[in-house]
Amino acid sequence: MAEETIFSKIIRGEIPANIVFQDDKVTAFRDISPQAPTHILIIPNKLIPTVNDVTPEDEQTLGHLFVVAAKIAKEEGIAEDGYRLVINCNKHGGQEVFHIHMHLLGGKSLGPLLSK
Repeated sequence: MAEETIFSKIIRGEIPANIVFQDDKVTAFRDISPQAPTHILIIPNKLIPTVNDVTPEDEQTLGHLFVVAAKIAKEEGIAEDGYRLVINCNKHGGQEVFHIHMHLLGGKSLGPLLSK
């Protein structure tokens, strides 16, 4: 069984967070260390440690992450200019919290994804 993370506690309301969306499948909240004017994390309420742990049963929930991302981008006023969605996997991919999460970043030109 996967270990609980700080995100599990945010989902249950045990740790305060600036939640912008929550339903039975996902929770979205503002990143405490934003890398862009808009930086929101969208996470499944089910603990899935990494992309490598995704199963066919997770398809609907993970598809819902994208639906919620588009909804939030529109509400935040960044949909028309554009935004970036990022999911990191494991240490070399930059994952720090082992509860799969999507970063929604926007509000300025973000430039290239990786430096050369």
